[in-house]
Amino acid sequence: MDFIQSKVDDLCKKYGTRDPFELAEFLNINVIHWDLHYEINGFYQYEKRNQLIFLNNNLSYDDQCVVCAHELGHAVLHRHSSVPFMRANTLFSIDKIEVEANKFAAYLLIPDESLFDSYDQMTIYDIAALHQIPVELVKLKFMGLY
Repeated sequence: MDFIQSKVDDLCKKYGTRDPFELAEFLNINVIHWDLHYEINGFYQYEKRNQLIFLNNNLSYDDQCVVCAHELGHAVLHRHSSVPFMRANTLFSIDKIEVEANKFAAYLLIPDESLFDSYDQMTIYDIAALHQIPVELVKLKFMGLY
């Protein structure tokens, strides 16, 4: 098990949830819904010991969940860094901290409990649809891509 998956598992076990909004609240990270430019999905900011996640309020709830999970990854893994905007193409980034935040989101949003029970007969597209997440996160979790 890698460090990021271990971090996600510890948080989920400690707080009893995989919901990124609930985890942010437990971790005292402020999630702010804002009318951001259409190309900006969200971003993480650390300022004067305050952790902030900004989400584009024009996104669907499911997309906000994915972006929140990604930005929560930055908050947990890169706490003291303010991170550039998450744009629509961030899931394809090869930048190390973006890949780490994507892994965090994948591990958080795709529970292992059902990994072998229901995923055997499913395609990556089925799994993405089941969890209402981008296919890229499914690939990252199950195929080690990126």
